[in-house]
Parts: sequence; structure tokens; C-alpha cells
Amino acid sequence: MKPNHVAIIMDGNRRWAREHNLPILEGHRRVANEVLERLVEHGAKLGIPYMTFWAFSTENWGRAEQEVSGIMLILKQSLGRLAKK
Repeated sequence: MKPNHVAIIMDGNRRWAREHNLPILEGHRRVANEVLERLVEHGAKLGIPYMTFWAFSTENWGRAEQEVSGIMLILKQSLGRLAKK
């Protein structure tokens, strides 16, 4: 039996970037540009009609202003690109 809804908590982007000696925003950018679309496509192939992505929690507002602004820009750009598809 396949699920009707899958929720994914996107966690660890900063940790991944640090482990790869990359700027923090690169972890967020990588997920937005390389992972999200593949996950949605895979879910669609499996026939999962609903997918939720937890991308930003209230605790994230406490991060540096530059990081918050960067995350919002990345989300805006990637969601705009994905919406066109």
C-alpha cells in the first residue's frame, strides 16, 4: 500500500555545507536546485498525490539576517522555476 501523503523535513543543509567546506547557503542551494525536483518526480512516479516539504521553521528566523535573506531568495527562485514546470 502506498501513502497518500509524504512529508519531508529538510534538515542538515548547513551541516552538509560545513562538512564539504562550502558556504552555508550552498547547502540550501543544493537542495533547492538538485534534490527537490527529483523527490517530487519520484513521488509522482510512485503515484503519491501529496508531498509536503518543511523548509523553514520559526527557529530559523533567529539565524543571521544574511542567511535568512539568502534562504528566502533561494526558495523564491527555485519555487518559481519549479512552478513553471
